[in-house]
Amino acid sequence: MSISKKTVTVPADAAGARLDKWLAGALPELSRSRLKALIEEGAVSAGTGVLRDPAQKVQAGQAIRVAVPEPVAALPEAQEMDLAVVYEDKHLIVVDKPAGLVVHPAAGNLDHTLVNALLAHCGPSLAGIGGVKRPGIVHRIDKDTSGLLVVAKDERTHVGLTEQFSAHSVERRYDALVWGVPRPADGVITGNIGRSPHNRKKMAVVRRGGKTAETAYETVAAFSTVAAHVQCRLKTGRTHQIRVHMTSKGHPLIGDPVYGRGRNVGLAPQEVRDFARQALHASTLGFIHPITGKELSFESELPDDMSALMEALDGFR
Repeated sequence: MSISKKTVTVPADAAGARLDKWLAGALPELSRSRLKALIEEGAVSAGTGVLRDPAQKVQAGQAIRVAVPEPVAALPEAQEMDLAVVYEDKHLIVVDKPAGLVVHPAAGNLDHTLVNALLAHCGPSLAGIGGVKRPGIVHRIDKDTSGLLVVAKDERTHVGLTEQFSAHSVERRYDALVWGVPRPADGVITGNIGRSPHNRKKMAVVRRGGKTAETAYETVAAFSTVAAHVQCRLKTGRTHQIRVHMTSKGHPLIGDPVYGRGRNVGLAPQEVRDFARQALHASTLGFIHPITGKELSFESELPDDMSALMEALDGFR
């Protein structure tokens, strides 16, 4: 296995800083967690020998050497699949995920996921994240939600995107078709989201615990009292956030198999009642490129199945 060796010298104003924290600033292409692992593995040294304590204080003028092994192959298998690539450079890739595609291998979906497809598509351009040649998933959308997703190819990009998602500075807009018509037509839904106390397989707005969640929504069109087309902007990114928040207002998504059916379902055409997935599409994604600093923004049109659903509801305008 080849090893890349990096040497950095501690300036006077950094004396006394934690080893792992200072190295993360000096070597931004490596995350702090990756550097901590390298320190603990004995891959970091100075004139006095191997430095094994991530909390050790650095000294002015100290020359610190970091031996970075070549990334190992990812455990998931690379599998050739059709991908709708919206944008790609050597640092990141934006894809338009179809409904039905799982993002990451997990129990019950060990292969034929987006990660498997990205391993095949990106190949040598994956520079390694956490010491593993793998795509850096910084956010996910549900298997049966379609739309835009950004993935990092290298550690520095992964860290930069993760910071933006953590700071809630990424623009994310979703188009959804819900049962009933929200009142008021526009607003902000807040409420901590956690595991439902009644069904551990579901998420819910909970009174105690959970994580803070905020969703801004705007009604684009109403189909009589039967349904509405809403656009949601995420201020936070919790599991099933839009599905849970809209359900909490009494307007679950059409086709959602988990969070129930709304009022006036019986008035809808059969093709609307039989819609086979939650009617949710990640249509806008905007962020700052972590390496170039350029503002990037992407749009995705409604997929065919949601467009057909809109047409079936048009008679109720």
